Amino acid sequence: MAQLKDMVQLQTVSGDPVAVGDVTLTPQSQALAIRWPKGGFVWNRPLAVLVERDGQTERIPIVDVTRTAQVVLLGTSLAFFLTTLIVSIWRRRV
Repeated sequence: MAQLKDMVQLQTVSGDPVAVGDVTLTPQSQALAIRWPKGGFVWNRPLAVLVERDGQTERIPIVDVTRTAQVVLLGTSLAFFLTTLIVSIWRRRV
């Protein structure tokens, strides 16, 4: 039987650096890979951009607005569901 660490992997990957004048940009992403015997699932998300200028490297994080919106929608849906459930249970008792 496969180990859990072989089935689920989270890794940070750097892309190919791009030089523009005296600035070098390197994109970074994070990949979640879940594998099972007859298939698997891979989810990639942007993480940051490394900016190298004058011998110094600066890491600029990428804010994934779509993922933030999805988490907010999920939280709102759960809150609405729980509120509806609690009101329904309360009405049955009264």
